[in-house]
Amino acid sequence: MPFINIEDLTDLDKAKMQVAQKKIEIKLERMLTSKCCEEIKEYITAREEEDILFKGIPEEKNPFKEKGGCVVC
Repeated sequence: MPFINIEDLTDLDKAKMQVAQKKIEIKLERMLTSKCCEEIKEYITAREEEDILFKGIPEEKNPFKEKGGCVVC
């Protein structure tokens, strides 16, 4: 898509661009926020057993586990 400098457009061109954008937005399916939140909670709950961020990394599989301590004499 070519670069368009908005400042170089006429008011009519700007209005046409706004109308085109509104036509695209009208076609989008909208949902209630409460319904979306419920679906997100169900999705998270269904996958919480396999989610590492939710349950943590097991010690035996943790690549960042310290191998040994440091002793300063």
